[in-house]
Amino acid sequence: MIATKQTQNKHKAKIDHQAPLLEVNNLKTWFDSRDQIVRAVDGVNFSIKKGETFALLGESGCGKSMTSLSLMRLVPEPAGRIVSGSVKLNGVDLLQLTELKMQKMRGNHIAMIFQEPMTSLNPVLTIGKQIEETVTRHKKMGGYSAKKRVLELLDAVGIPDPKQRYDEYPHQLSGGMKQRVMIAIALAGEPALLVADEPTTALDVTIQLQVLELLRKLQNDTGMAILLITHDLGVVAEMADRVAVMYAGQIVEHADRQSFFSNPQHPYSKKLFDSVPAMAKREHSLAVIRGSVPALSQQFKGCRFEPRCDYAWDICRCQVPAWQLLDDGQGVLCHLLDPRYASQAPDVKKQIAPVIRKQSANHAGALLQVDGLKVHFPVTKGLFKRTVGFVKAVDDVSLVIPKGKTLALVGESGCGKTTVGKGILQLVKPTAGCVVLDGAQLNRLKHREMRAKRRDVQVIFQDPFSSMNPRMMIADIIEEGMLAQRVGGDARQRQQRIDQLLGQVGLAPEAKTRYPHEFSGGQRQRICIARALAVEPKLIICDEPTSALDVSVQAQILNLLKDLQDSLGLAYLFITHNLSVVEYLAHEIAVMYLGRIVEQGTVEEVIHNPLHPYTKALLSAVPTIVPDADRQVIRLRGEMPSATQPPIGCHFNPRCANARQICRNGYPEALKISDNHRVRCFLYKE
Repeated sequence: MIATKQTQNKHKAKIDHQAPLLEVNNLKTWFDSRDQIVRAVDGVNFSIKKGETFALLGESGCGKSMTSLSLMRLVPEPAGRIVSGSVKLNGVDLLQLTELKMQKMRGNHIAMIFQEPMTSLNPVLTIGKQIEETVTRHKKMGGYSAKKRVLELLDAVGIPDPKQRYDEYPHQLSGGMKQRVMIAIALAGEPALLVADEPTTALDVTIQLQVLELLRKLQNDTGMAILLITHDLGVVAEMADRVAVMYAGQIVEHADRQSFFSNPQHPYSKKLFDSVPAMAKREHSLAVIRGSVPALSQQFKGCRFEPRCDYAWDICRCQVPAWQLLDDGQGVLCHLLDPRYASQAPDVKKQIAPVIRKQSANHAGALLQVDGLKVHFPVTKGLFKRTVGFVKAVDDVSLVIPKGKTLALVGESGCGKTTVGKGILQLVKPTAGCVVLDGAQLNRLKHREMRAKRRDVQVIFQDPFSSMNPRMMIADIIEEGMLAQRVGGDARQRQQRIDQLLGQVGLAPEAKTRYPHEFSGGQRQRICIARALAVEPKLIICDEPTSALDVSVQAQILNLLKDLQDSLGLAYLFITHNLSVVEYLAHEIAVMYLGRIVEQGTVEEVIHNPLHPYTKALLSAVPTIVPDADRQVIRLRGEMPSATQPPIGCHFNPRCANARQICRNGYPEALKISDNHRVRCFLYKE
């Protein structure tokens, strides 16, 4: 784990008896939307002690980020307004301060790290100047002393060679480095409270580990408190001292970390745990929370979770639940724990049995075979665009996907995973290699032949919203592929096919007359799946299709993909960096590093017996919900090298703790460990 259990317990004992640093009481933030009022934050109460990490957990749209913006007094105006409540920081009510006084509080006493560092940093200012702005404003430093302080901050957040980075721009840094810069800006004013809004979302597990360890170290060094906003249960398990679960604008459960993970009380919290994918759940469908988060523009007469709750009864529909404080200090907003209704409440101990999944049929033969695939992009220089080198994005990749099976391609951002998918689809022209799909060599087909062959291979992109035309209705988006491939029959038959596809992905036929912006993220991804299925493909390339989804929506998409595979015999190339998804969904796994596959085998072999040092580091960095005292975290040195100048020899050797001279002399050949397990590493040469 990121911090040992003994360290965390000692940290917790130190903060237990302190007065609250932050006290939030009955906070309400509403938005005017046409003739309706949207109650985004509706009566939130919590407190944070000095030196404590308090996690605010929940799905997208529950009000987490709006709560943090309310604390900072950054609610978008004029539509949004804080209508009631108090936010006291060291006894000072921030909601009563003038804007001028609040500006002095921001950064100096309370600071914030936003979710997306690239959009939060100014692209035309150097890193040093952006940090220096905060130092100058809040610490009244200038000139040499300000620059010296900036270099100290860059060093404190673990950025190598601070003097060089001072003059670099955001686009020259990796995602993890940009997040470190955001942390340095937040720390420049030495705040008592740091608000971290999804600080690790969309980061690779190795970078996520670095960021979380950095926050823990800085907290121990400075004594600051952290409000951690996230939907990742693993991150909460690693970092939090206390947890609050948020749903539909309200906090529905509150507990210390140990109580929450050992015995969650609210039905919503339990469903979140059941939705987490894992290898132990491979034979079952993941638990899903039916329906969707209710519209916050309505007046609630009962429990807000009632329409989606497995244990709801009459009282839940007609009476708002009261907050119940349990013996161990755990609090919950639920009628099930109300002593007044104990005799009427359904039996929550009765477990709802998971749906056992039918085993998919074994399909003989390879559907996709890739041999020696290379995709190199030229690097040009000067007026005449002279080629001075190549970006070796994909450099000798070979893989096989049988019919009806899933191969997961995993690795850090920038390793070439997405380019492999584009090379298979022939969306980028391969430099070398062979791509054979169902007997046809795709890289030798002419344009017209390749266009017809695209019917057999479709793609689901990472961001469903940007992959759909916002001006087209859903019916037109799904029908577009059928028209291009001249399949589906006449107009009436195509409309019937669209209705069938929408039903297949769990949407009502009426959805076809709506536009993409009218759907949630999970619903948009379902529409993208329906579009991919419209031309009856044999292979679907899934490029990070669940990376931006909440755990409950992710469970719905994973169940859907498995059901479609079992019923239609589809094969998937699943590109991801989420290893828990891989454990649940994939049959085989290929681990990629800097353009090459370094280890490949069945999921069971690679997960339970990782061989390559890079694979071991990836697996050790995954945050776990269940504490493991024997877990040894492997910390990688430095950043992934540039694909324009890969290291001589094994590409991983500059970051490998086991590197020897032979690793610097040449790249290792693939070694066969078993019938299905191969690794490229000199450690196993003998």
